Amino acid sequence: MTTTPITVTRLDLQRLERMLDSLDEYGPAAEALEAELARATVVGHDEIPPGVVTMNSTVRCREEGSGKEYHLTLVYPADVKGEGKVSILAPVGTALLGLTTGQTIDWPAPSGKTLKLTLLEVEYQPEAAGDFDR
Repeated sequence: MTTTPITVTRLDLQRLERMLDSLDEYGPAAEALEAELARATVVGHDEIPPGVVTMNSTVRCREEGSGKEYHLTLVYPADVKGEGKVSILAPVGTALLGLTTGQTIDWPAPSGKTLKLTLLEVEYQPEAAGDFDR
């Protein structure tokens, strides 16, 4: 994935580990997520800065090559319904988790190309909104 420093809430870590344990098939996507979680700095849900991507956050980011902006919501695989929802098990989803506004990641696009994606803003973060049930 990426070597950019990331921060994850303890609650997200627990939920993601439970999700990984429940998978029928443990493939490369699950392994990539597990590797990201292993290197993350873990904090309490009330300690996460508002500019950090957590589960169910909605973000605005820009693909540096084209300048195109995207609004994406990072969700669990069962919640990928509707435009702009990105599964945590998709390469871009795994790469977004724990990023801070201003950081850039490599986005492995479905076409096989690697794009540079810059996190411009965390538009909604459940923890900042006091929504700990998501």
